[in-house]
Amino acid sequence: MNNPLDPTLAWYLVHTKLRQEKNALLNLEQQGYECYLPLLAQEKLRDALLSIVHEALFPRYLFIRLSHAQTGKSWGPIRSTKGVSRLVCFGSDAARIDDALIELLRAREHIARLQPRRLFTPGERVRLSRGPFAGLDALYEMHDGASRVMVLIEMLGKPVRVQIEAGGLLRAS
Repeated sequence: MNNPLDPTLAWYLVHTKLRQEKNALLNLEQQGYECYLPLLAQEKLRDALLSIVHEALFPRYLFIRLSHAQTGKSWGPIRSTKGVSRLVCFGSDAARIDDALIELLRAREHIARLQPRRLFTPGERVRLSRGPFAGLDALYEMHDGASRVMVLIEMLGKPVRVQIEAGGLLRAS
């Protein structure tokens, strides 16, 4: 790992191949480069189960810390690294990123890991897509484990709490 106070080091932007951010990160780090891939933790439906996944905050981009002095690690191998498309440049100059932005992203990422973005929020209108209530609108109440959720359906003029599979919900239009 490089010295964070080294004045010859700066952050730059790497453009990756489609859905290859994590692959590029791994391969660059294995070559000794210091990299940062900001991730967003969010709830997703996978195989009818609610789970937390970590996806790239900026799809197809990651940050790399390089020396702008001639004494630093060579920039040459970056282009031929698996998962990397190119180093982002404006004209002939590599896109340099301010250290303060990287620190801000790291702080926000830490907060997001503690509070992942939920697929549905309490009180949100949803539509049931499976089971005996398919086609009905409901109010999302909460998730009850990885595979079940609680919703409120109006029956005979009263809200009724129903537990259903998470995979049976859609956003209401």
